[in-house]
Amino acid sequence: MDYTPVTPFRRTVDAAILKHRMAAQEELPPTGANKWEVLRELAAARVAFGLSDRDLTVLQALVSFHQATILGGNEGDPIVHPSNRSICERLNGMPCSTMRRHLSNLVQTGFILRRDSPNGKRYARRYGDEKVTFGFDLSPLVRRFQEVCEAAEVVRAAEERFQRLRSAVSLMRRDLAGLAEYGRSLRPDLGLWDQFADLAALVARDLRRKLDMADLKRIEAALLDGLNHARRLLGEDDAEDMSTNDAINEHHYQNSNKDFYVFEPRSESARGNRCDPDPDLEQSEDMEAELDRPVPRDNRNLPNIPLGLVLSSCREFKTYSDRPVRHWHELVRIADIVRPMMGISPSAWDEAKRFMGPEEASVVIVAMLERFEEIKSPGGYLRALTAKATLGEFSCGPMIMALMRRDAA
Repeated sequence: MDYTPVTPFRRTVDAAILKHRMAAQEELPPTGANKWEVLRELAAARVAFGLSDRDLTVLQALVSFHQATILGGNEGDPIVHPSNRSICERLNGMPCSTMRRHLSNLVQTGFILRRDSPNGKRYARRYGDEKVTFGFDLSPLVRRFQEVCEAAEVVRAAEERFQRLRSAVSLMRRDLAGLAEYGRSLRPDLGLWDQFADLAALVARDLRRKLDMADLKRIEAALLDGLNHARRLLGEDDAEDMSTNDAINEHHYQNSNKDFYVFEPRSESARGNRCDPDPDLEQSEDMEAELDRPVPRDNRNLPNIPLGLVLSSCREFKTYSDRPVRHWHELVRIADIVRPMMGISPSAWDEAKRFMGPEEASVVIVAMLERFEEIKSPGGYLRALTAKATLGEFSCGPMIMALMRRDAA
């Protein structure tokens, strides 16, 4: 008659060991469990069970002594009986005292059981056709496999939520920094832009540290409050800029398309093909004559919007660029390439560069490319904006902010 002891050899007994011994009386699942899959899931959920990576390293060494891939089922006895020396050899020379400490934690958490012989040695002995083994019982890995899988899914879901929140905080920080720089150029009299820029810099510093979920939620709330405040301030400024004429309002592209045919003849997009005279062309010629007067010096300055904000809002032009755009002159080069593909004539492009400045005219081109399908006559639209620029009533800032609002919607 065989007897399974409940007390380890020369070791103290506590409630946890008795609890795990009682659970070991349950039947094993008939299908068993893949030992490597158990280790993989347990590695994901190790923190939930109070295990360290070194504990799992020792457990992996123990599992490697089991010949079959499936633990439990009909694949043999799930008890292994290696000596301490053999275990340390598989652990690349880990000290025996360290190995025993990790073994004790695995026993205390209930993932292995000690099946000690009367003298505490580990061995297997046959009595006829029956084999009796004393050593480390791996059957708890099979019994608790479902529990381990559920804990691993909870941990993975929490890690996914954490990563998504961290990514959102990083994007919010970037947006707040960009809006602060843009707002400072529009309203330098407001000191709030410096506060927003400081908040973005502090968040960038915090993101280099190891944060928990509570820290990220606190940062997210601060960034959200700052973004809402900045958008309200910029929304008021955009409303003033857009009130001059619907032609520069991004939300009225389709409504004003019918007027653009007057300013841009179709013959220009056909590279000089001749066509019948159009009486409406006289209006275009009159407007061109009016545009021949000298350009004010102020209109030749760089756009009052950061290049980074333009690059983050306009992405279609990157298809036509063989390298990243880092400077204004590179954006002008891309606009020169994209302009003929959009059907914009050289004269319309030259006038835009003359009265807006090459950099601001390039911003207009890449912004128009974002909504190219909505603009029936890109050349006419560009001429209309050029006419506004000659009167000092045009800025490319509202166009970029409209694209940002569209992406955020």
